[in-house]
Amino acid sequence: MTHTEYRLSHLDQLEAESIHIFREVAAEFEKPVLMCSGGKDSIVMLRLAEKAFFPAKLPFPVLQVDTGFDFPEVLAARDHWVKRLGARLVVASVEEAIRKGIVVDDGKTSRNRLQIGTLLHVIEEEGFTAAFGGGRRDEEKARAKERIYSRRDEFGQWDPKLQRPELWNLYNGRIRPGEHMRVFPLSNWTELDIWHYIAREQIEIPVIYFAHDRDVIERDGLLLSASEAIQPGEGERIERRRVRFRTVGDTTLTGCVESDADTVEKIIDEVATTRITERGATRGDDRFSEAAMEDRKREGYF
Repeated sequence: MTHTEYRLSHLDQLEAESIHIFREVAAEFEKPVLMCSGGKDSIVMLRLAEKAFFPAKLPFPVLQVDTGFDFPEVLAARDHWVKRLGARLVVASVEEAIRKGIVVDDGKTSRNRLQIGTLLHVIEEEGFTAAFGGGRRDEEKARAKERIYSRRDEFGQWDPKLQRPELWNLYNGRIRPGEHMRVFPLSNWTELDIWHYIAREQIEIPVIYFAHDRDVIERDGLLLSASEAIQPGEGERIERRRVRFRTVGDTTLTGCVESDADTVEKIIDEVATTRITERGATRGDDRFSEAAMEDRKREGYF
């Protein structure tokens, strides 16, 4: 035997592709930014970006759109990672955007949807030319239509008919003044891949992803966390259940699932057997219509 056969594992291949994307964007775009909600996918992105540029610091800031109804455990994880990496944190507040008249709170529109105008304003104000997002193709059918590089026009909108081909992992990042590019390094990852990577890298994530006892209200097929913003309505009651979150977002729209999975290994076993995506199971904002996510993405949602 004259040589040793060398093959990358499935996770190593995904990691290498994502790191390549981070480096490509950092080299090609004048002012990129990494969007971070503090959830598991964006934290995995932070870990990948750390590996891509180590031992140097991240060559771009971290951006979070704060709805005002974010889980405190998620914000704590965000702050921990930003401090750990020594990155600059830019927070775009929906509350502040409402006060300034950037977006209008009519009492009917969810804070999740009000993130769109808030995000587009901070991208324009800061002059960001590329924004990394943690979207994965397996999450939702609209995200499955999007490619790794997703051009947004001068109004921040996405047209799925104008997507550019990405043959041989070659990405066309050419944009006109006022436009920007959304970039998705985790496009080819699945929820199960994310959890296997978290286990392998021993990544610290918000504790609400693990099973715990919580006061919840069952509403429209979702288990919503009881809080000042979520109180029982007619025919509803607060119950104490053993739950965990598969995805995190606005507390008024993000549900949890009943689970006893209190370790990463148990979560991997649970995810491996489920047939419902995390957004399909727990995100109320995706239930408004059959094309709810695509409508928001066309308007500028991440």
